[in-house]
Amino acid sequence: MATPSEHEDSCEEETAEEPKAPKIRQTPEDIKLDAIAITLAFHPSQDILAAGDIDGDIYLYSYSCTEGENKELWSSGHHLKSCRKVVFSSDGQKLFSVSKDKAVHIMDVEAGKLVTRIPKAHKVSINALLLVDENIFATGDDEGTLKVWDLRKGTSFMDLKHHEDYISDIAVDQAKKILLTSSGDGTLGVFNIKRRRFELLSEIQIGDLTSVSIMKRGRKVVCGSTEGSLHIFNWDGFGATSDCFDIQAESVDCIVPITDSLLCAASMDGVIRAVSVLPNRVVGSIGQHVGEPIEEITPSRDTKFLASCAHDQLIKFWDISSIPDMKVNDYRRRKKKDGRLKALSNKAFDTGQNFFAGLLDTKEENDKEEEDDEEDDDSDSGSD
Repeated sequence: MATPSEHEDSCEEETAEEPKAPKIRQTPEDIKLDAIAITLAFHPSQDILAAGDIDGDIYLYSYSCTEGENKELWSSGHHLKSCRKVVFSSDGQKLFSVSKDKAVHIMDVEAGKLVTRIPKAHKVSINALLLVDENIFATGDDEGTLKVWDLRKGTSFMDLKHHEDYISDIAVDQAKKILLTSSGDGTLGVFNIKRRRFELLSEIQIGDLTSVSIMKRGRKVVCGSTEGSLHIFNWDGFGATSDCFDIQAESVDCIVPITDSLLCAASMDGVIRAVSVLPNRVVGSIGQHVGEPIEEITPSRDTKFLASCAHDQLIKFWDISSIPDMKVNDYRRRKKKDGRLKALSNKAFDTGQNFFAGLLDTKEENDKEEEDDEEDDDSDSGSD
C-alpha cells in the first residue's frame, strides 16, 4: 500500500505530465488601456500592434490567438499631448507618430527609443500622417495646412494651406504622384508631389470629410462623412462626387479598404460595418464597441484581423478573413427576407438582439432601398 507521501508524489507526476493545453481563440483577446486610444497600426511583417493614446503615450504590443499571450513590448511617453496618428515604415523598423503637441516623432521599433524628433513641425496641432515612401512623408494639421517632408534633408519641401478646417486623412496614388486630403471643411484636396503644387479642391460636401481611400483599381476615391454617408469621386473628376450613399450610421469616422470593392467603416454609434462600393451596399456588421464612439480601425498585414479602438479604452480584434469572399447579390436577397443588418463575425452581435433595434429597416425603407438598388444598376454605380 502506498504511503501518503508516495501518493502525493504520484499525483504531482500525473499533473506534470498533463499540462493544461493553451486555449486557441479565433481572434486575439481585447487589450485594456489606461486611456482612450486614438490611433492604431499593425506591423508590416510581425504580429505586432502599435497604439497611441489621448495622453500622448505610445504602446507596442505583440498579439496572439493563444489566450494570455498578448504582451506589452514597450511604451513611450515622449509626446506632451495626445498622439493623433501612428504609422510603421514599410520595413517595420521605424514607427512614425504625430501629436497635438505639433511634433513629429520617429521611434526605433526594436529598441523602443526615440531616434528623430521634429518639434514645432506645424504651427498648430497635427492631425494626419501618411508615409509616401522610405524618404517622403506628409502631415496635415488642425487648420488645414499640408506639409510634405524629405527625411534626407530633415525639412519640408511643400507647405500649402488650401483647406479652411482640419485635415482628417491623407492618401496617395500608386504612382506616388498625387496626394489626396480629406478635410473638416467638407472638401477633398488634390496635390501633386512631383510638381510640388496644389491642384484643386472639390465642391463642399455636407458634413466634415473624415477619411479618404482610393479603390476600384485607382479609378474611384471614397470619403467618409460625419453625416453617415460615403462620397465617391471619379479619379479624373475630383471637382464633384459621382456618387453618394447613406450607410445608416450616425457618422463615418474612419474607412479602410479590405479589397478593391469592399471597405470597413467605423462609426460614432460603435458599429463597424462592411460596405460594398459600386454596387453600393452595406453588407453587414463586423463587430461593435457597444455605445462607444470608435476612433480608428486598421486591417492586419494578411487581412485576417481588423483592430479597433474606441472610448471604452479597449483595443478589439475582429475576424475579417471571410470579407473578401462576400457575395453582395446573395446579401441583397437575404436582406429582403428579414431586413436586418447581418452579423459577419462570431463576435458581432446576433441580429436578434435588441442592440440592433435601432438598425432595423422599416418596410418602407426596404422598399425604397430596393428601388434605389435598381436605379443604381442603371447609373454610374452600375458601370463598375
